Amino acid sequence: MYLKIKRLIDIVLSFMGLVVLSPVFLILIIAIKIDSKGPILFKQKRIGINKTYFNILKFRTMRIDTPKDTPTHLLENPDQWITKVGKFLRKTSLDELPQIWNIFVGEMSIIGPRPCLWNQYDLIEERDKYGANNIKPGLTGWAQINGRDELPIEIKAGLDGEYIRKMSFLMDVKCFFGTIVSVIKSDGVVEGGTGTLNSKDIDF
Repeated sequence: MYLKIKRLIDIVLSFMGLVVLSPVFLILIIAIKIDSKGPILFKQKRIGINKTYFNILKFRTMRIDTPKDTPTHLLENPDQWITKVGKFLRKTSLDELPQIWNIFVGEMSIIGPRPCLWNQYDLIEERDKYGANNIKPGLTGWAQINGRDELPIEIKAGLDGEYIRKMSFLMDVKCFFGTIVSVIKSDGVVEGGTGTLNSKDIDF
């Protein structure tokens, strides 16, 4: 029952977001074009509900010659690939704004496990243990407010599983406002690294 309500909330809030944030979109589009050559949007193949594929949308933050389908933390010296505007977008998470469209069309939800890259087989397999691949991925989620880039795969998947078990309107509200706090504080953002927390740091 809640999944139907959740989808309705996604539609209403994403539509409002597209309208209200349209001036911000315009400013960011101009900044990206001035800063570097290449497209405005970055499309990447990700894992959606029931391990189907979809193209996630982001504002482009990296040079067009960056190695494709490689998570940032696996790049050698990732800062060399990130544009000046891109550094600001990533630090503030504004690069994620185009995913409001992914939410509006039903490929994502506002709250849920962050969508894996299609070739992150270890994370996909670990999430299978918790049923975390069986719901729509989210713009943000329980793992994002409990470590984000710092989380090793086992803990990230475990937190996604905890979200599945506790999924409710109140849990989504907690994730939503927790994300706002995390973005303001830039918690858990680690360019060029991941897994700096261990299982003793987080209780799930």
